[in-house]
Amino acid sequence: MTRLEEMLAANAAYQKRAPHDYAGEDQKTSKLPKKKLAIFACMDTRLTGLLEPALGIARGDAKIIKTVGNYLSGSLDSVIRSLMIAIYELGVEEIFVIGHYECGMAKTTADSLARAMRARGIAEDVIAAAHEELAAWADAFRDPVENVRHAVETLRGNPYIPKSVKVHGLMIHPRTAKLDLIVSGDA
Repeated sequence: MTRLEEMLAANAAYQKRAPHDYAGEDQKTSKLPKKKLAIFACMDTRLTGLLEPALGIARGDAKIIKTVGNYLSGSLDSVIRSLMIAIYELGVEEIFVIGHYECGMAKTTADSLARAMRARGIAEDVIAAAHEELAAWADAFRDPVENVRHAVETLRGNPYIPKSVKVHGLMIHPRTAKLDLIVSGDA
């Protein structure tokens, strides 16, 4: 059975035992985040199923945006655009930048990506065309804690994010769920 077939079979089984009837509109959970917060976190698989309970939030409480290394790449990148929708259309009032210890992005470089791309058959001219951008992104990330500080500063200084939106920075341990405050938006 392929992974796709496994997922489709799991979904069919879930539908038979689903805790709620989702055929109609879910009246309890809104697209609006109940706690008026957005979480910007890393895509690390260990955070799936860990982040929400570790923060005391449930489905529908927050908008969650995940990228590799919770890294911002520009003043209007996809994360900023997502946060703009969260703020201006969905009522978000606070942003929590949450990095994590043991982040694999700290070991990634433009050269390691280029080697892996070559090994997977990506053409050399394509790699060369992207190398400068990869270097500006991958080579800049070395310390997850500093990245959280930088992301908080970047969000606070971004012209598209209102000054009234609090931006906090935290680190979570992916095995213990221990949370460390790095930057308070309340200060």
